[in-house]
Amino acid sequence: MNSIVTNQHTELLTKPSLLRIYFMEAKCEILRVLRTPDFTIPALIFPIMFYTFFGIIFTMGPKMPTYLLATYGTFGVIGPALFSFGVGIAIERGQGWFDLKEVSPMPASAYIIARIAVTFFFSLATVILLFTMAAVFGGVALFTSQWLLLATVLILGSLPFCAIGLAIGLYVSSSGAPAIVNLIYLPMAFLSGLWIPIMMFPELMKTIANVLPAYHLAQLSLKVVSMDIGDSVFLHLGVLAAYFILFMFFAAKAYYKKDKS
Repeated sequence: MNSIVTNQHTELLTKPSLLRIYFMEAKCEILRVLRTPDFTIPALIFPIMFYTFFGIIFTMGPKMPTYLLATYGTFGVIGPALFSFGVGIAIERGQGWFDLKEVSPMPASAYIIARIAVTFFFSLATVILLFTMAAVFGGVALFTSQWLLLATVLILGSLPFCAIGLAIGLYVSSSGAPAIVNLIYLPMAFLSGLWIPIMMFPELMKTIANVLPAYHLAQLSLKVVSMDIGDSVFLHLGVLAAYFILFMFFAAKAYYKKDKS
């Protein structure tokens, strides 16, 4: 009888304790990153700056602020995902901090969830700033449901890029990770039509865009504001899911290979 009571009591304590571990790790990670201007400033300022220049000041038509809100929103959520995971984990591996956390009593999943929390936090901050600029200065008018759906698509759409960043962080050295992430991030953003509308691309570049995850997230975002090219939602979701699964597989392979060595 005492054993049953003890087991029930332990189970009741375990769940809140585990949630508290996740919460505290996420909170500490967010606070740590907020104190790192090398990450915070580019993550928040660059998407807003680009949108201000090309979506508001030098806009090419009345519909362009709405179009660029979706594409620069996509650009804004990809950066935190790639840099938080790709560069952040590679640096912590190089410093030995990653190994220290591995041998701590903290669940390994808490480390990943904390990184996702950082990505979501900065993605939400970027989305709020972009939405404010678009509504106040860009003249963008959407239904409440569209604002909410667009924010949800953008924030959750960062998950495949978290997986890509995680794989980079586990495979690449701390010195090489920033270069690799930038080599992926900026060309992918351009080729996916995040800076220039995809309709202006030649056919070859349109074909390249179709295999890039950023293009499919941008098209999902544009679909919310009825400005996409008309492909199926399931096509875009399928490509993003495939990227997520593929790079989580690569990340798991790198993690277990490291664990055995």
